[in-house]
Amino acid sequence: MWRIGIDLGGTKTEIAALDAAGAVRLRRRAPTPRDYAGVIALAGTLVEAAEAELGGPATVGIGIPGSLSPATGLVRGANSTWLNGGRLDADLAARLGRPVRLSNDANCLAMSEAADGAGAGYATVFAVILGTGVGAGIVTGGRIHEGRNRAAGEWGHNPLPWMTAEEYPGPRCWCGRQGCIEAFLCGPALAAAADGPGARDASGLPARAAAGDAPAATALERHADRLARALAHVVNILDPDCIVLAGGLSNMEHLYREIPARIAPHVFSDTVTTPLLRARHGDSSGVLGAARLWDAAR
Repeated sequence: MWRIGIDLGGTKTEIAALDAAGAVRLRRRAPTPRDYAGVIALAGTLVEAAEAELGGPATVGIGIPGSLSPATGLVRGANSTWLNGGRLDADLAARLGRPVRLSNDANCLAMSEAADGAGAGYATVFAVILGTGVGAGIVTGGRIHEGRNRAAGEWGHNPLPWMTAEEYPGPRCWCGRQGCIEAFLCGPALAAAADGPGARDASGLPARAAAGDAPAATALERHADRLARALAHVVNILDPDCIVLAGGLSNMEHLYREIPARIAPHVFSDTVTTPLLRARHGDSSGVLGAARLWDAAR
């Protein structure tokens, strides 16, 4: 049986098919429609075309930038706002004539990295997205942990721990609260810390800091300190066997050198050996994890 995954992004939708051994046998991308009916139509068309090319049926999993409400079954919290309020899994299942599994894109990241990525062989994996937003997924024993309220991994909307007087009460987050980890650690926040309001691209900051750019170096120093505090909070609560970083900011090499030592003073233990790892599958983790949503009961 083939396993098809769909990564439903805000600008692009990707589909991939895995064979029984987990090898990628097909991958396609298409622009994401900005309306709900268009999303259902595109996903259905992509699956049907993939199965025709593969020559057989497949299970289907889909990762989205949001989640299903346990109360209503409707999509909530998606930054692709046209998805919110839809019964995406049920509607796509009706389109395809078979069940579909759906999960948050960070959960799909964690599933992929735990299966055969950087987190392979670790019992509990905390997989972080550091990019335009900040989120995470948790896989333990090969299964996604979504939680009773499907809020597991939403560490980005907790307050930054151990705020200094200078940091308090923190910037306003899009969720309506102040001081959220996401508001401090997302890519646009890092860019703005170096280059002022309106800056959004932080990718060049490490090179600038290495060349002696003081604002870039200061912004990266503060960001690393805040990230370490935020991850220490996770270790104190979950104590995962490894932490995997993904997203655009995960490409900053200094994080892997500096963060582990910075975490340790904030953890309520006399030893902290939690490895900090870079995602092996990069931006493909989402679609590969979506394909694996049927691998184990969730």
